[in-house]
Order: sequence, then structure tokens, then C-alpha cells
Amino acid sequence: MSLLALQTDPTPTMPTSAQQDLFTSYVSGAAIAPTGRKTPLHDPSTGAVWASAFVSDEAVELAVASAAKAFASAPWASMTGYERASLLRRLGALIAANADRLGALESLANGKSHAATAAEMKATAAWYDYYASALDTHDDVFRTVSRTADARIVREPLGVVVAITPFNGALSLGSWKLAPALAMGNAVILKPPAEAPGSSIALAELAMEAGFPAGIVNVVIGDAVASEALATHPGVQMVSFTGSTATAKVLGAKVAAGMKRFVCEAGGKSAHIVFADGDVDSAVIAATQGAFSGSGQTCVAGSRILVQAEIYDSFVERYIASVSRIRLGHPASPKAHIGPVANRRQYERINGFVNEAVAAGARLASGGLKPDLGPEFIDGYWIAPTIVLDVSSDMRICREEIFGPVVTVQRFETEEEAISMANGVEYGLAAGFWTRDVGRVRRVSRQLQAGTVWVNTYRAINLRVPFGGYKQSGIGRENGVEAMDEFSQVKAIVVEYGPAADPFAN
Repeated sequence: MSLLALQTDPTPTMPTSAQQDLFTSYVSGAAIAPTGRKTPLHDPSTGAVWASAFVSDEAVELAVASAAKAFASAPWASMTGYERASLLRRLGALIAANADRLGALESLANGKSHAATAAEMKATAAWYDYYASALDTHDDVFRTVSRTADARIVREPLGVVVAITPFNGALSLGSWKLAPALAMGNAVILKPPAEAPGSSIALAELAMEAGFPAGIVNVVIGDAVASEALATHPGVQMVSFTGSTATAKVLGAKVAAGMKRFVCEAGGKSAHIVFADGDVDSAVIAATQGAFSGSGQTCVAGSRILVQAEIYDSFVERYIASVSRIRLGHPASPKAHIGPVANRRQYERINGFVNEAVAAGARLASGGLKPDLGPEFIDGYWIAPTIVLDVSSDMRICREEIFGPVVTVQRFETEEEAISMANGVEYGLAAGFWTRDVGRVRRVSRQLQAGTVWVNTYRAINLRVPFGGYKQSGIGRENGVEAMDEFSQVKAIVVEYGPAADPFAN
């Protein structure tokens, strides 16, 4: 199978709303002074430095002190759920109104197309409205304990919560944490990657505009050192982390040592299974979107496509044709489907997976080469959508998370083999499969070891549905009302209305 021609669109302009050349941590309603280590921020499309961020060790202490004070003080400490809900709705509305500006900042951080990130921002606004609405029915529970006593079960905030977010969606995935954490009455410190601080700072500014008290939403620009300092700080009661499994293990051990709550959404290596009796045309579309949206920089990317033998050749032919329609282009171009990957580290890592697989005997059906978008993009982090065939399950490309626009396609014979292949990795974040057999729907969905299983669809994430991983893919759940439990603690208040019983009376 020959390499397919790549469609590109190198329009080199970014929205002017993204123009800012210096970022510092945001504490107690204001940016702190630019002190500490200066970190250059690179435009993924060109590799050029477009801004700088300051990583300050002092920001950790300032942010924790600010959050702790705001959490314990009026008006936040005395605010009702109804009042918090009103603030959440205002913040959601402001995010929707500023979607273009926020999307531009996200695109500069991760390389996603601006059309995609702006749409992502508009969708993110719904998280705040959802948790505001959830507060309306989030009541205490009363239970009878005896004829003369009852118990009131209440959920109370934890205190200062640290939300460590990834480069591929610092604002959107950060909102999965921020919205329920604020709904439950916590103070929050956002810790985006040092190379992707812009949207988180803008979010904190919008929280102030919405009316949240200063110190309730703070942003610390930092690296792994800052993450550890926040995780081990005695003034922090919880850490919610999204990132790699390796980092989650190291960070989680430090959080656990302090007897604090740790919730994490870690890596994924999701299987996307196509049975012979499924809707192959729809499966091809979903497999294209599920693997390559955001240049594959999604934790649930369906990067392992498993196809039943009798339709394998037909599926591969259609899949290659579908992927060939993906247009690479500058994130600001309305014609671009996907942009570059986020940074040079990821670019080199992704190419390393592909080169290693080819050296081991795998075959490229598309991609594998850096696209020629013109001289202005020669130093950008561009990777063509890549399909890898003739792989075996023991290859690293089939076992480890790539986090880029690379997918492998393997064949299987039986349902049992498909399940075994899907479950044969250490991850368990998501999976999907296509079938018209209702019996198979029940059998396979129950046997797949994944926190989310999509049937006859893929990457259908919904804010009302809890999201998280099995095995090495995470601890706890985000989204849905279940997230409100993660960001709160239970207190039982037992009240006796009768006289005290004296066990020693006789």
C-alpha cells in the first residue's frame, strides 16, 4: 500500500486576542511579580518563541496561603449552595462569551486547531451550569437510627484543592476539576504545565469577574518541583491530577504519605474494536475521529484498532481513504482539521515510536513523514496522520500511550480474541466496539476492562457521565454527580432526642 498524499493548509495567522508575551502565577485575584525561572513558550506550528512564563517557587506558598484564607473567611465560608450556583453560572457564561480568546490560548499551548479549541471552550461552559444545577438537588440525607435518634449525613468541602492539569486541555480538563470543586465549596489552586499557562490564568481572571472571592481560584505556573511542593504542602487537603501514569504513581505516593485525597486520570491505550456484523461505514468515521482529533493528543484516543478478519482488508482500505481527507494546517486556519503536536519533546517521542515499529517490521499505510507545509513551518512540530499495519501486540507501539496522531490496526478472529487483545495492556481508560448483535453488546461491554465503554460510537464524552480508568489509568471519577463526592467529605451528625440510657443502672 503506497503512502497517500497529504492535504495541507498553511494559513499563518493567529487571532489577535491571543497576543500576550508574559505570564506569571495568579494569586488572590492578581498576577504576581515576574520572579523566578523564565520559561520560553513555543508556538507549536513554527517552533518560535511567542511568549514567556515565570516559574516561581514562592508562588506555591503564596497560593496555598491565599486559598486557605479565602476558604475559611467570609463571604465564601458562609455562602449557600444557591449562591455558589449563581457564581458558577456566571463563570460558565463568561467562558462561552470569551471562547475565541480562550481557544486561541489553548491552540498556542497544544497545537489544536482554533476552530476545535473555541468549540471546546463553548462546550466547557456547560460544566459550570451542570454543577450549578446539581447543587439545587444536592441535599443532606436523613436516616433513622432508633426510635429516638436520627442521623443527618452531610457532605462538606475538603478545603484547599490542587488541580494539576495537562497541556492538551488545561482549561477544559481543568474545568472537569474546578467546577465540581467550587460547587462543593472548596478553594482551588490550578497548576497547569509551565508551557501552557495562558488559558488557566484567563480562567482565574474570569472567575474574579464572575464574582468569586479573591483567593478561591489561583494559578501556579510550575514544573514537577511545584507539583510536588503543592502535593506535600500541609495546607493542601486534596490533589486531583491528569497526566501520565508514571507521574501519577510518583505524585500519588507523596499525596498518600500525607493522608490526603488523591484522584487521578492517567494514561490510556484504548482499543476500538470493529466486529464483522457492525456498521463498518460508521466505524470508519468514528475510528478516524477517535484516533486523530486534536492530533491524537487525547487520553481516550482509539489508538489500537482491532478489526475482525473477514472485514479487515475492506476496513483498512476505507480507513486509509478516510484518514487521507484530514487536512493539516495552521491552528488559526478555518480549513485546518488538525494542527501540530504540542512541543518538541512530544514530537520526538512520537516519531520514536513509529521508527522503532518500522524497524521491527511494521508497515506504514499512511503518514510517517513530516509534511511539507512551507519554509515558515519547517521548525514546527508537525506529524502527518499515521496508520501502522503489520504490528504485533508485544510491540511497544501497541502497548504504550503515544499521545499523537498514530494508530495501529490489527486483525482478530473471534470475540474472545478481541477481548483478550483489548484487555492485554496495563491501561483501562476507555474502549469501544461496533456490533449489531444485542447479546454481544452485553457480553463484550461487561468483559472489557475499561472505565468507559462506547458501543456503536466512540469518544462520546458527556458531562453527566462519570469518567475515569481501570487498572493503571486512574483512581476515582470525574464528571457526573459522582465528581461532587470526590471533592467533598462525609460527616454524620447523630442526634438523640430521648433520655440517655444508663447501662450501669442495675
